[in-house]
Amino acid sequence: MYQSFSMELAGRTLTVDVNRVGKQANGCAFMHYGDTTVLSTATASEKPRDGIDFFPLSVEYEEKLYSVGKIPGGFNKREGKASENAILTSRVIDRPMRPLFPKDYRNDVTLNNMVMSVDRVCRPEIVAMLGAAISTCISDIPFDGPCAMTQVGMVNGEFIVNPSQEVWDNGDLQLTVASTMQKVIMIEAGANEIPEAKMIEAIYMAHDVNQTINAFINKIVAEVGKPKHAYTSCAIPQEMFDEMKKIVTPEEMEVAVFADEKQVREENIRKVTEKFEEAFADNEEWLAILGEAVYQYQKKTVRKMILKDHKRPDGRAINQIRPLAAEVDLIPRVHGSAMFTRGQTQICDVVTLAPLSEVQKVDGLDENVKTKRYMHHYNFPSYSVGETKPSRGPGRREIGHGALAEKALVPVLPSEEEFPYAIRAVSETFESNGSTSTASTCASCMALMAAGVPIKKMVAGISCGLVTGETDDDYIVLTDIQGLEDFFGDMDFKVTGTHDGITAIQMDIKIHGLTRPIVEEAIRRTREARLYIMDEVMSKAIDKPRTEVGKYAPKIVQIQIDPAKIGDVVGQRGKTINEIIDRTGVKIDITDEGAVSICGTDKEMMDKAQEMIRIITTDFEEGQIFTGKVVSIKEFGAFIEFAPGKEGMVHISKIAKERINHVEDVLTLGDTVKCICMGKDKMGRISFSIKDVPQD
Repeated sequence: MYQSFSMELAGRTLTVDVNRVGKQANGCAFMHYGDTTVLSTATASEKPRDGIDFFPLSVEYEEKLYSVGKIPGGFNKREGKASENAILTSRVIDRPMRPLFPKDYRNDVTLNNMVMSVDRVCRPEIVAMLGAAISTCISDIPFDGPCAMTQVGMVNGEFIVNPSQEVWDNGDLQLTVASTMQKVIMIEAGANEIPEAKMIEAIYMAHDVNQTINAFINKIVAEVGKPKHAYTSCAIPQEMFDEMKKIVTPEEMEVAVFADEKQVREENIRKVTEKFEEAFADNEEWLAILGEAVYQYQKKTVRKMILKDHKRPDGRAINQIRPLAAEVDLIPRVHGSAMFTRGQTQICDVVTLAPLSEVQKVDGLDENVKTKRYMHHYNFPSYSVGETKPSRGPGRREIGHGALAEKALVPVLPSEEEFPYAIRAVSETFESNGSTSTASTCASCMALMAAGVPIKKMVAGISCGLVTGETDDDYIVLTDIQGLEDFFGDMDFKVTGTHDGITAIQMDIKIHGLTRPIVEEAIRRTREARLYIMDEVMSKAIDKPRTEVGKYAPKIVQIQIDPAKIGDVVGQRGKTINEIIDRTGVKIDITDEGAVSICGTDKEMMDKAQEMIRIITTDFEEGQIFTGKVVSIKEFGAFIEFAPGKEGMVHISKIAKERINHVEDVLTLGDTVKCICMGKDKMGRISFSIKDVPQD
């Protein structure tokens, strides 16, 4: 017999069915929020995976198209690879839950969330987030829950908890906050320049809602939760650490890791590792875990240096940013380019402009196919960290980093009416040693300005780290963390924004949450740093968008026509518009409202296409002068094509001032002539005269 549990959440009923379906999973929650239904399961392997030094957690968010009454496209008619939204949702679920599993747990764990029905008032993403937490909490998998998540939107300055899809898409804030019973454990946000104080207010509003959900989860666990199973610990033995400290003292390890450059530090650690390998040559058990042991030794050393001695591995002050550099136009012939360097992190961003017909179509759990006009793609090749491996396309990390930089810049983009282009920014990672995603934000902002995109304001980003001690009050926030401080620290808190407010946040942590003072200090530090980056570095490379797009970028002009004339421009089966395109080499897009975009690189041809469209859509009046081509000759006159699909007749008597016996005496097929409209003849055809054209 299954059990159902319900609570009121943001004015709607959230129901969780346990033991109704999926009984062979370690934990299963059949989630209902309005008419949105998600099946969330948590499963774990019986034994740890051999030979790994990490926790093998997989989080899946499966978008079933039957949930919105769609059949998948293509020949296969099955759901294919995960969409970008599914990948980003999986990452948002993973980030708060991963720290709550035991650090020495090596059993494979999969959290699967299958969207089975979608009610646009109740977004399936938040249902899956709660379902993943609940199914794990009630399972026998070791997990230090509960963990709850809430989303906040904002319209006209008012916060809306767990907003509908429409509010989420069109509001000024897209905030997701995860919390334990005491602390905030994850923040993800996209925002329309929300002031820092307003953002903090929204975060802790969501945190308060999370406490009611956590209480609800605890109630479910108390009634149906399974006892947590025992597992084989993969922690490094203390006696091994004791022996390692005799071979390489903590002071010697501190010297090894205290280096400005990543390569120097790695060489130092290689030499230290060789000492351990020599000393433990006869101990196969310790040799098998030596890599993890050296990592842990480095971690303890770095954390002690930072927390107790206030020393960073590269010698910087706690709030000091690494050396910065910025430049634009380093790549020739592209539409816009810029490079941003922060220490050993270096991003080159290239912007490409195209007509709006090139927007990305995004099919998913929505009534209609959505489009993305701005696309930010991030690449992370192995050479950027001095490694070698084949490229297999973007993974979840790359997609997540690109999405952060994309969200960071969307609020400052011009409207389609102001700038009728599709825009693609590609961030190429040349070097990586900490927070390439915020460096991508800086580089892409400059590249957009270099490309002539009239963004409203400059945007920059920076990341803060954290090292904590034994108590909540014992901590240090680090500005601009490098890779080592990210690996060994407790937090990667990325914030992007303008001078006026925040545009995006992405927070990852490895501990069981942050106190409010830490959150507030991190947000304050990132503001100080991004203002410095914009004012002292980026603005000296380029301080405002260029007034025109570059030489090699397509030029776009927009004209408005009467929507009733769209059919005249398109022609039967597209014949007329295709003829214009063939003759001029331009691209033409027409909206249902009659907005016509003409895109090309040759101004003369663009003007010609514009003139053709103007002629086609103009109601002909007596006295108008046109230039056309002779396309047909008859005994009684000639037909002049003055625009694709538009012809008028010149009677033989109207060709020349003197009398002529044959049209061919004056005109030949293909001749270009000027003619004046004389109105319409008895048959309703447009009548032209050549001889009555006023002389210049």
